[in-house]
Amino acid sequence: MTRVAGRTALACLALAVPLATTACDAEVGLSEPGSSSTSSSGGRPGSGPGSGDEARARRDLSGLRVAAERDGGGYERGKFGTRWKDVDRNGCDQRNDVLARDLTAVERKGRCVVLSGRLSDPYSGKEIAFAKRDAAEVQIDHVYPLALAWRMGASRWSEDRRERFANDHGNLLAVWGVPNRQKSDSGPGEWKPRKAFQCTYGVTYIAVAKEYSLPITRADHDALQTFLGRC
Repeated sequence: MTRVAGRTALACLALAVPLATTACDAEVGLSEPGSSSTSSSGGRPGSGPGSGDEARARRDLSGLRVAAERDGGGYERGKFGTRWKDVDRNGCDQRNDVLARDLTAVERKGRCVVLSGRLSDPYSGKEIAFAKRDAAEVQIDHVYPLALAWRMGASRWSEDRRERFANDHGNLLAVWGVPNRQKSDSGPGEWKPRKAFQCTYGVTYIAVAKEYSLPITRADHDALQTFLGRC
């Protein structure tokens, strides 16, 4: 079974009950919620792309190098450094920073530790009640996945650069655990969020790829063009 086909099968299994989907196609994605209140321009929880972001993303997309994926041999999460390292030196780890940014009705222990809150999952539209005792319900996703970045050239980066990439707030998003497991290490050509979030997802993905000079596959390039068409 190929890497993509195997991931597709697992995604179908993971989503069969929680999302009540009718079927899984070869192109893995989320079914559209029946009554989403999010605008078609998408947006990070509570916001969307700013004025000019779409045009900038289109320009940046045209400048990204298109390349084939390399073999993923040698990838380990540990090669991207300390997990949730406080790279911005604000005294709080990156996971709690992102939870505080993306959740509403946040309750903390002390200055940093997020104990509870509510997430409007950008990938599916589902409303999630987060509690630290059930932390896996809300996960922190790398929009440009670490394993994919490894295959697209991060294997040749310095350890410091990989650690900075893995803990960059611009590439981190609080999401429901189910679509995060479904997405795994897929790029936009293999997996897509709901239509209402595709614009913001595309803008974010392109910005990260440009910032770290990461190439994208032809399939990802074409999918990103489609996503920007929803802005």
